Amino acid sequence: MTVTEREIRYPGRMRVLHWLVAVLVAAVWPLGMMIKFTREDVKLDFYMLHESLGFIVLWLMLVRTGVRLTASPLPRPAAGIEGLASRTVHGLLYVFLVVMPVSGFMATNAHGFPLHWFNLVEIWSPVGKSPEIAPWFSAIHTWSAWILLSLFALHIGAVLFHHVIRRDDTLTRIL
Repeated sequence: MTVTEREIRYPGRMRVLHWLVAVLVAAVWPLGMMIKFTREDVKLDFYMLHESLGFIVLWLMLVRTGVRLTASPLPRPAAGIEGLASRTVHGLLYVFLVVMPVSGFMATNAHGFPLHWFNLVEIWSPVGKSPEIAPWFSAIHTWSAWILLSLFALHIGAVLFHHVIRRDDTLTRIL
């Protein structure tokens, strides 16, 4: 039985969403880390850009989750411990790519700074200025960022392992 290209690769919409999120996270994560090093006169601009792009990540991840749950057929996962590791890391990536922007959004609102998406429109939040819970949301956001970086490192490590060592089609399925 021959394997068709459709069975090997992820559906096009999943590949597009994967790379859109990857590019945005590659911009948002370091942007967030740089904020504390920026001059005061541009700090709010960095926050606005970080938060606005993060909000896009959130919505893309919600769409991506819906697409993932309804897409078929998907490439078969690996078997055994490797498959378990792959499913675990991918699942946690999805979780933290939602938790991180949600907690950041809630933190900024709880600190008293509602999101003005690209300075175009204010985004409604269920949390107003709440100094008593703001540090909790900030802590969740910060921890999520570091956990996400660790998951990203595991993900890239697995990609390199499959592409360079095993020389299989794992990478090409998402390209």
